[in-house]
Amino acid sequence: MKTTIKKQPEKKGPLAWMAGHSVTANLLMLVLLVGGLFWGSRIKQELFPDFELDMVNISVSYPGASPEEVERGIILAVEEAVQGLEGVKEITASAREGSGSVTVELIEGENIQRLAQEIKNEVDRITSFPDEAEEPQVVIAARKRAVVSLVLYGDQGERVLREIAEDIRDRLLQDPEITQVELEGVRDFEISIEISQNTLRTFNLTLEEVANRIRQASVELPAGAIKTEGGDVLVRMKERRDYGDEFGKIPIITANDGTEVLLEEIAGIKDGFEETDSFATYNGKPAIILEVYRVGDQTPITVSDAVKGQIGPINQSLPPGLFLESRRDRSEIYSQRLDLMLRNGFLGLGLVFILLAVFLEARLAFWVSLGIPISFLGSLLILSPLGVSINIISMFAYIVTLGIVVDDAIVAGENIYHYRQSGMPWFKAAVRGVREIAMPVTFSVLTNMVAFMPLFFVPGFMGKVFNQIPLVVISVFAISLIESLFILPAHLGHQKEQNGNGIFSWPRLLQRRFSNFFTRMVRTRYGPFLNLALHHRYVTFSIGIAVLLITVGYVNSGRMGFELFPKIESDYSKATATLPFGTAVRRTEKVQEIMVSEAQAVAEENGGKNLVKGIFARINDNQAEVRVYLAPPDTRPIPTAKFTELWRKRVGTLAGLESIKFESDAGGPGHGGAISVELRHRDIDILERASSELAGALGFFPNVTDIDDGFAPGKQQIDFQIKPEGRSLGMRSREVAKQVRHAYYGAQVLRQQRGRNEVKVMVRLPKGERVSEHNLEEMVLRTPAGKEIPLTEAVTLKRGRAYTTIDRRNGHRIVTVTADVRPRSKAGQVLQSIKAETLPELQEKYAGFTYSFEGRQADQRESVQGLTKGLFIALLVIFAMLAIPFNSYIQPMIIMISIPFGIVGAVAGHLIMGYSLSVTSLFGVVALSGVVINDSLVLIHFANSRRLAGMSSHDAIHSSGIQRFRPILLTTLTTFGGLSPMIFETSRHRY
Repeated sequence: MKTTIKKQPEKKGPLAWMAGHSVTANLLMLVLLVGGLFWGSRIKQELFPDFELDMVNISVSYPGASPEEVERGIILAVEEAVQGLEGVKEITASAREGSGSVTVELIEGENIQRLAQEIKNEVDRITSFPDEAEEPQVVIAARKRAVVSLVLYGDQGERVLREIAEDIRDRLLQDPEITQVELEGVRDFEISIEISQNTLRTFNLTLEEVANRIRQASVELPAGAIKTEGGDVLVRMKERRDYGDEFGKIPIITANDGTEVLLEEIAGIKDGFEETDSFATYNGKPAIILEVYRVGDQTPITVSDAVKGQIGPINQSLPPGLFLESRRDRSEIYSQRLDLMLRNGFLGLGLVFILLAVFLEARLAFWVSLGIPISFLGSLLILSPLGVSINIISMFAYIVTLGIVVDDAIVAGENIYHYRQSGMPWFKAAVRGVREIAMPVTFSVLTNMVAFMPLFFVPGFMGKVFNQIPLVVISVFAISLIESLFILPAHLGHQKEQNGNGIFSWPRLLQRRFSNFFTRMVRTRYGPFLNLALHHRYVTFSIGIAVLLITVGYVNSGRMGFELFPKIESDYSKATATLPFGTAVRRTEKVQEIMVSEAQAVAEENGGKNLVKGIFARINDNQAEVRVYLAPPDTRPIPTAKFTELWRKRVGTLAGLESIKFESDAGGPGHGGAISVELRHRDIDILERASSELAGALGFFPNVTDIDDGFAPGKQQIDFQIKPEGRSLGMRSREVAKQVRHAYYGAQVLRQQRGRNEVKVMVRLPKGERVSEHNLEEMVLRTPAGKEIPLTEAVTLKRGRAYTTIDRRNGHRIVTVTADVRPRSKAGQVLQSIKAETLPELQEKYAGFTYSFEGRQADQRESVQGLTKGLFIALLVIFAMLAIPFNSYIQPMIIMISIPFGIVGAVAGHLIMGYSLSVTSLFGVVALSGVVINDSLVLIHFANSRRLAGMSSHDAIHSSGIQRFRPILLTTLTTFGGLSPMIFETSRHRY
C-alpha cells in the first residue's frame, strides 16, 4: 500500500485537493452545521415515532346481548367474511356483553388502505347480523398521541362535572396549539323514559307502541321550498325534542273528544346518563379526566406549555370546590430524554476531547472532537427528508453513536499525528496520513452501517419502533466519513508550527512527555507480550475460545436471565382488582376503598405529600382500578417499585376476587405480565379446567405473582323458551323476546346529536321493577289479540350462567393465562419448567388441547428471530465488503472472528452493572459488532502493508500491533468515554 502512495503526487486527488483548500472544507463544515441547525428546528418532534399498526378493527355493538350471542351472531360471521382475504396474517376476536370486536392483522408491507376497504366491503355484505345489532364500524388501528392528562374533581354532581369539563375542553381548544381534547371516564348521555307495567296495562299499551309514538312525534324533516316571486321559502316540520322535559309534552293517547294523555303524565322522564356502573374519583371526590392529544406537526412541549398556560386561569374561574390538576405530562419524558441526550452528549464530548488531548495534541483533539457536532447536525439534513422525527427512539440512536462516531476521525487524526511526529510538515502529514487510511476507514464505516441494518429486519411492533435507529446511525456515520476524509485533513494540514514559548507551552510539553512515555511503554511492554502471544498462538487462541465457551455456557444456563425490555419505573403505581361478573357495585366499591386506604397508609409512612401527589380511582362494572400518582423521581423518598411492593403487602389477600394485579411500570415498554400462555380447545369447559390447573401450577413458584387464569364465571343468566300455551295464543318467540328486552334493556326511540354529544332516548320499565327475579316472574305479556298472559305461563325459565368474554384467535376459542415473575429476567426458568412438566401433562390429559406462548414471549421470540435473520444477512454483507479490499477469503474470516469475542465483553458489562440480558441489549450487541470489526480491519490492513514491504508474517503483525496500538486503544476509550455518562446515569430515562 505504501509503495502505491509514494507513486502518487502528494497534491493530486480529491483528498489532497480538499486538504489544500481549507476554504472549501470550512464552507462544507458550515453547510453541515448551519443547515443541520436550520432543519433541526423544523424537524417533527414527538414523544414516540408515528407509524401505522398494520391492523384493521371491526367493532359491532349488540346492546343487551350476552357474549355467546355476540359470538354466534356477529363474530363468526365477520371471521368467515374476512379470513379468505389476501394479505391477512392473523384474526383475533373478542365477544363481550353488548359488543363484539374483530382485529385483522395484516402481513407487513401490504397496502393497509386497500385491505381496509376490502374488509369493509366484505363486512357490509353480511346480511345475517341480528336486527338489534348496530352498524359495524371498520377502522384502521391508530395510536392517539396523548400529551397531558388533566383531572377535574370536586364535590359536584355528575351532570355539573360533565358540563364544566366540556366547557374546559372548549376553552382549551380555543388555543391554537391545542387541537384535540377528549373526556375519559364519563358515561354517555341518555334520556330514560320509564313507564310502570300497571300504567301500560291501564292504557292497553306496550313499550314498543310508546316508543313508536314518541319517535313519530319527535321529527325534524325538511319539506322543500316554495318558489315565490319574492324568493324561495323553505318549508319543514320542526317537532324535534332535545331535552327530557320537551319529550314530556308529547301526547301518547288522544281521545275522540280531543282529550290528550301526555307522556309526562304516565311516565317518569330522566335526562341523565346511561345505566352503567362506571365512575371515577380523585382524592376521594368525583372526577373526570381530560386527555389532551398532539396532532400533526405539533410538538409535545408546545402542547404541554399551552395546557399549563390555561390551567391557572381555568382554576380561577371554577366554582368553589372544583379543581383542575395536571397529571401524566408526557412532554416531561420528551424533555428529560432531550436533556439527557444533550447533557450526556456534552459530557461524552468532553471526555473524548480529554482522552485525545492526552494521547495526541490539544489542537488535533479539538478538530477530531468537532466531528461529533458536525456529524450530528449534518445528519439532520438527511433525516428530515426521510421523515424521521426527533423522538425518544431517535435520541437513543444519537446517544448510541456518541462514542463511535469519531472512530474514523481518530484513526485519520492519529495517522496524521504519526507522520507529524516523524518530522513531516503538517500539510504533507495530513495528505499522507489520510491517504494511507482512506480505504480501511471507509470500509470500517461501511461495516458499521451494515452492522446496524439487522434492526431493519425486526418484524412487528418492535420493528416499527426501532427501525429509526439504523436510519439515524447510518446518517451520522455517512456525515462522519465525509468529515474525517475531507474536512479534518484540511484543518490539520493548515496548522501553524508552534514554538516552545508561551503560556500554553507547559501543557504541550507534558503531553509530549506522556506521548513519548506511552510510545516507549508500548514498545517495551506490549511489544514483548505480543511477541510471546504470537509465538504461542495456539495457547492464546485456546484461552480465547475457553473464555468464549464459558461466557456462552453461563448465558445459556439462565443465571443471567432474559427479558423483552428492562423494567422502567413509571411515575405512578397501579393496582387493578377484578371481581366476579355480576358482583354488586357496592362490593366493588368496598374493594376499591381498601386499596385506596392502604395506599394512603403507605404514603403516610414514607413521606406523605413528598411521595404521593394524588390518587385516582375508577370503577367499571366488576373492575376497580387505582392509580397512585407519585412525586418526581428525584424528590420521592422511595422508588415506585418499593411503594408498589409495600402497597401489595398491605392490601394482602382479599376474599372474593378473581384477580388483583399491582404494577410499578404501567405504560412503560416493559409493562405487562412476564408470562402469557394461550390455551386452545373446542370445549370451553375443558379450557376452563386446563387454565385453572395451569394457574395452580404457576402458584407453586415463589417468585411468580399476579396470576390470572383468564377464566372468570360470568353473570347468572335466565334462559326462556316459549310454551305451547303461549303459541296457542298467537305468541311467537321473537315477540316474547322483544317485550322482555324492551322491559329490561329498553326500546330505543331515537339516537340524535345534542351539541357535540350523542344522546339516546330509551323507553323501559322503572328501575324498581327491574331489580329482582320476582319482577320477571310477575311480568305480564300482551298477545297479538290484545289479551294478557303472565310470562311464567307463556315460557319456561331455566337458570344458567353466561360467559364473561369469549376470545378467539384464527377461528379457535382461546383462554390466556398470565402471570408476573420477580425478577422478570427469571421468567425463562419458569417457562422451561411448565413446558417440561405441566403443559405436556395437560396435553395428555385433555385430547385436542394445544397451547402457545403469546404476549411478551411472542414479541421476544419474533424480535430475536428477526434479529438473527438480519444478523446473518449483515454478516454475509460484511464478509463481502471485507473480501473486496483485501482480495482474500481468509482475512475477512479472521477479522470477523473478533465478533464473538466482543460478546464476552458485553456479558461482562451486564454482570458488572447488574443488568440481565434483554432484546434491547441484543440490539446493542448486534449493532456494535461493527465497532469490534473496525479495530481488526485497521490492524490487518497495516499488516498487509508491511507484508508488501517485504516483512515476514510474524514481523508484520508484530509491527502493526505496536504502531496501531494507540489508535485502537483510542477508539476503544473514546467509545467508552462517549457512552460512559449514559452507563453511569441514574435517571430512568437512560433506557
